Amino acid sequence: MKLLIVNMKCGGCARGVTAIIHDIDSNAKIDMDLAAKVVNIDTIASVDQMMAALARDDFPAQVQ
Repeated sequence: MKLLIVNMKCGGCARGVTAIIHDIDSNAKIDMDLAAKVVNIDTIASVDQMMAALARDDFPAQVQ
């Protein structure tokens, strides 16, 4: 899945987003473009699960 996370603005945000994703699926593979605020995630989790977890921690996401 490919998500746009507008609130992801720095390395600390990127680490937080990574931690959230790995809390949902510890085996998820993440490819992140911080400048574009885009995260590609290879995961067994659903888009809804991932978006809900990110939103809870103030990183609302949009599907790209």
